[in-house]
Amino acid sequence: MIRTLRRYLPILDWGRRYDGATFGNDALAALIVTIMLIPQSLAYALLAGLPAEAGIYASIAPIMLYAIFGTSRSLAVGPVAVVSLLTATAVGQVAEQGTAGYAAAALTLAGLSGGFLVILGVFRMGMLANFLSHPVIAGFITASGILIAASQLRHILGIEAGGHTLIEMFASIVSNLDQIHPATMAIGIPASAFLFWVRRGMKPALLRLGAGPTLADILTKAGPVLAVIVTTLAVWALSLDRAGVAVVGDVPQGLPPFTLPGLSPDLVRQLLIPAILISIIGFVESVSVAQTLAAKRRDRIDPDQELIGLGAANLGAAFTGGYPVTGGFARSVVNDDAGAATPAAGAFTAAGLALAAAFLTPLVFYLPNATLAATIIVAVLGLVDLSILRRTWAYSRGDFAAVAITILLTLGAGVEIGVATGVAVSLLLHLVKTSKPHVAEVGLVPGTHHFRNVDRHNVETDPHLLTLRIDESLYFVNARFLETLVQDRVSEGCALRHVVLMCPAVNDIDFSALESLEAVNRRLTELEIGFHLSEVKGPVMDRLETTHFLDALNGRVFLSQYDAWSALAGLPSKSAAE
Repeated sequence: MIRTLRRYLPILDWGRRYDGATFGNDALAALIVTIMLIPQSLAYALLAGLPAEAGIYASIAPIMLYAIFGTSRSLAVGPVAVVSLLTATAVGQVAEQGTAGYAAAALTLAGLSGGFLVILGVFRMGMLANFLSHPVIAGFITASGILIAASQLRHILGIEAGGHTLIEMFASIVSNLDQIHPATMAIGIPASAFLFWVRRGMKPALLRLGAGPTLADILTKAGPVLAVIVTTLAVWALSLDRAGVAVVGDVPQGLPPFTLPGLSPDLVRQLLIPAILISIIGFVESVSVAQTLAAKRRDRIDPDQELIGLGAANLGAAFTGGYPVTGGFARSVVNDDAGAATPAAGAFTAAGLALAAAFLTPLVFYLPNATLAATIIVAVLGLVDLSILRRTWAYSRGDFAAVAITILLTLGAGVEIGVATGVAVSLLLHLVKTSKPHVAEVGLVPGTHHFRNVDRHNVETDPHLLTLRIDESLYFVNARFLETLVQDRVSEGCALRHVVLMCPAVNDIDFSALESLEAVNRRLTELEIGFHLSEVKGPVMDRLETTHFLDALNGRVFLSQYDAWSALAGLPSKSAAE
């Protein structure tokens, strides 16, 4: 029972070792992340099409729940850019932005996502995320970053514009350029420039001025807060809101409310697929960050428990006025660099955000939307990595195709079509590649017991013995390929007396491949050619032993290829010599 509780409640493990020094590290990390997260939360809520407070609400209960159920000591959970974009895309299809139905649909999306993740975690199904290859994820995130940045230009310029694809967005922006609001642009462009400088130039400048590394790091992380303060004061002092500068406005003061997601069958049906998509993408992004940070500390995470932790966080968002969340890259790196020692750092961050929600929200009334848009643009452009195209082109044309198609379709047709097509292309390319597996004819390396490709090495061969090494599992896609290959190598009256399939890379043989092996065995029997296997893995052999294949096999199954060579090439086997 205790082991089971610790499996599902990691807090019971690290919590019993908690001490004062750990508390100090976690508290400092929480302070830095809280300062960073306040403007980010407001900005990402804007991106999701929700009221600003939804971003803060989505950063309180979810972080608390992840601290209880999650396994990463550095992962900082909350609203992120890509998930916010996916939320806006999904919810925008079922409700109009700014309505109560829109907010209710966002809660439902979070609830469905959380429930799906918990179910995957309970059944240890984290491997499903492997269907999203890294090239597809990289391409999707790059395209999403471009889309998000483009979508925020309207807030920087102070114009009305829309669209779900890059072409639609730019066409809308260009057609409304005559409506540019000078005061808004006077805030948005300098704020963007300042935030870009903060990311790259503020810390070196502070170090040159004599600031210590820790102080310089903290001030750099607080840079976006400075932009928020200065632009908010400017709008208040100059009454720019009366001149048409869009501001956040009234944000309810208080802790997150208890909310109930809508569960009407029609709404659930419309949001189920987007919820699954958000869950998988969020999980892949989160686990990638958590594993990277854990490796730096020679630590480990449990991906299946991460599913439960993220699921609980999303369920928490659904019942406290939020929207779907996941682990964010930037804030998690900040959390780790700041010295977070346990998931309690996240709980302290949540406490800080709760205080901000309870006492500080009146201060953001005059916060211009242009500043929040600048915060988003600077954050997401850091996700754009077009070099993935060059690197995949140099390494694998198939991966390049998956990346390029994902980027182009995400930009040109929308996020859901882009990532779905990218996954489909990756699976199709995998099927095409494995439908014609690499099969090498091998021979004995002189003076050794090793066998290598006859086209790459000087090896010994025997005209009466053909050994083919299969470098892929055998299943329905490539079963007929193997059957045809063997039949093409043998014919009536050929010198061959034995054919050996060397199987060190064969991890599975499905029923279709088994039938093909049976067909090969019958064909070789008719030609009076022995058919043998070597180096068959234990689990594969266990399955073969449940069939009649081994009884019908006209040859033998050898433990090693050298044993097969020794027996079939007329050489004394090692066992015989002994």
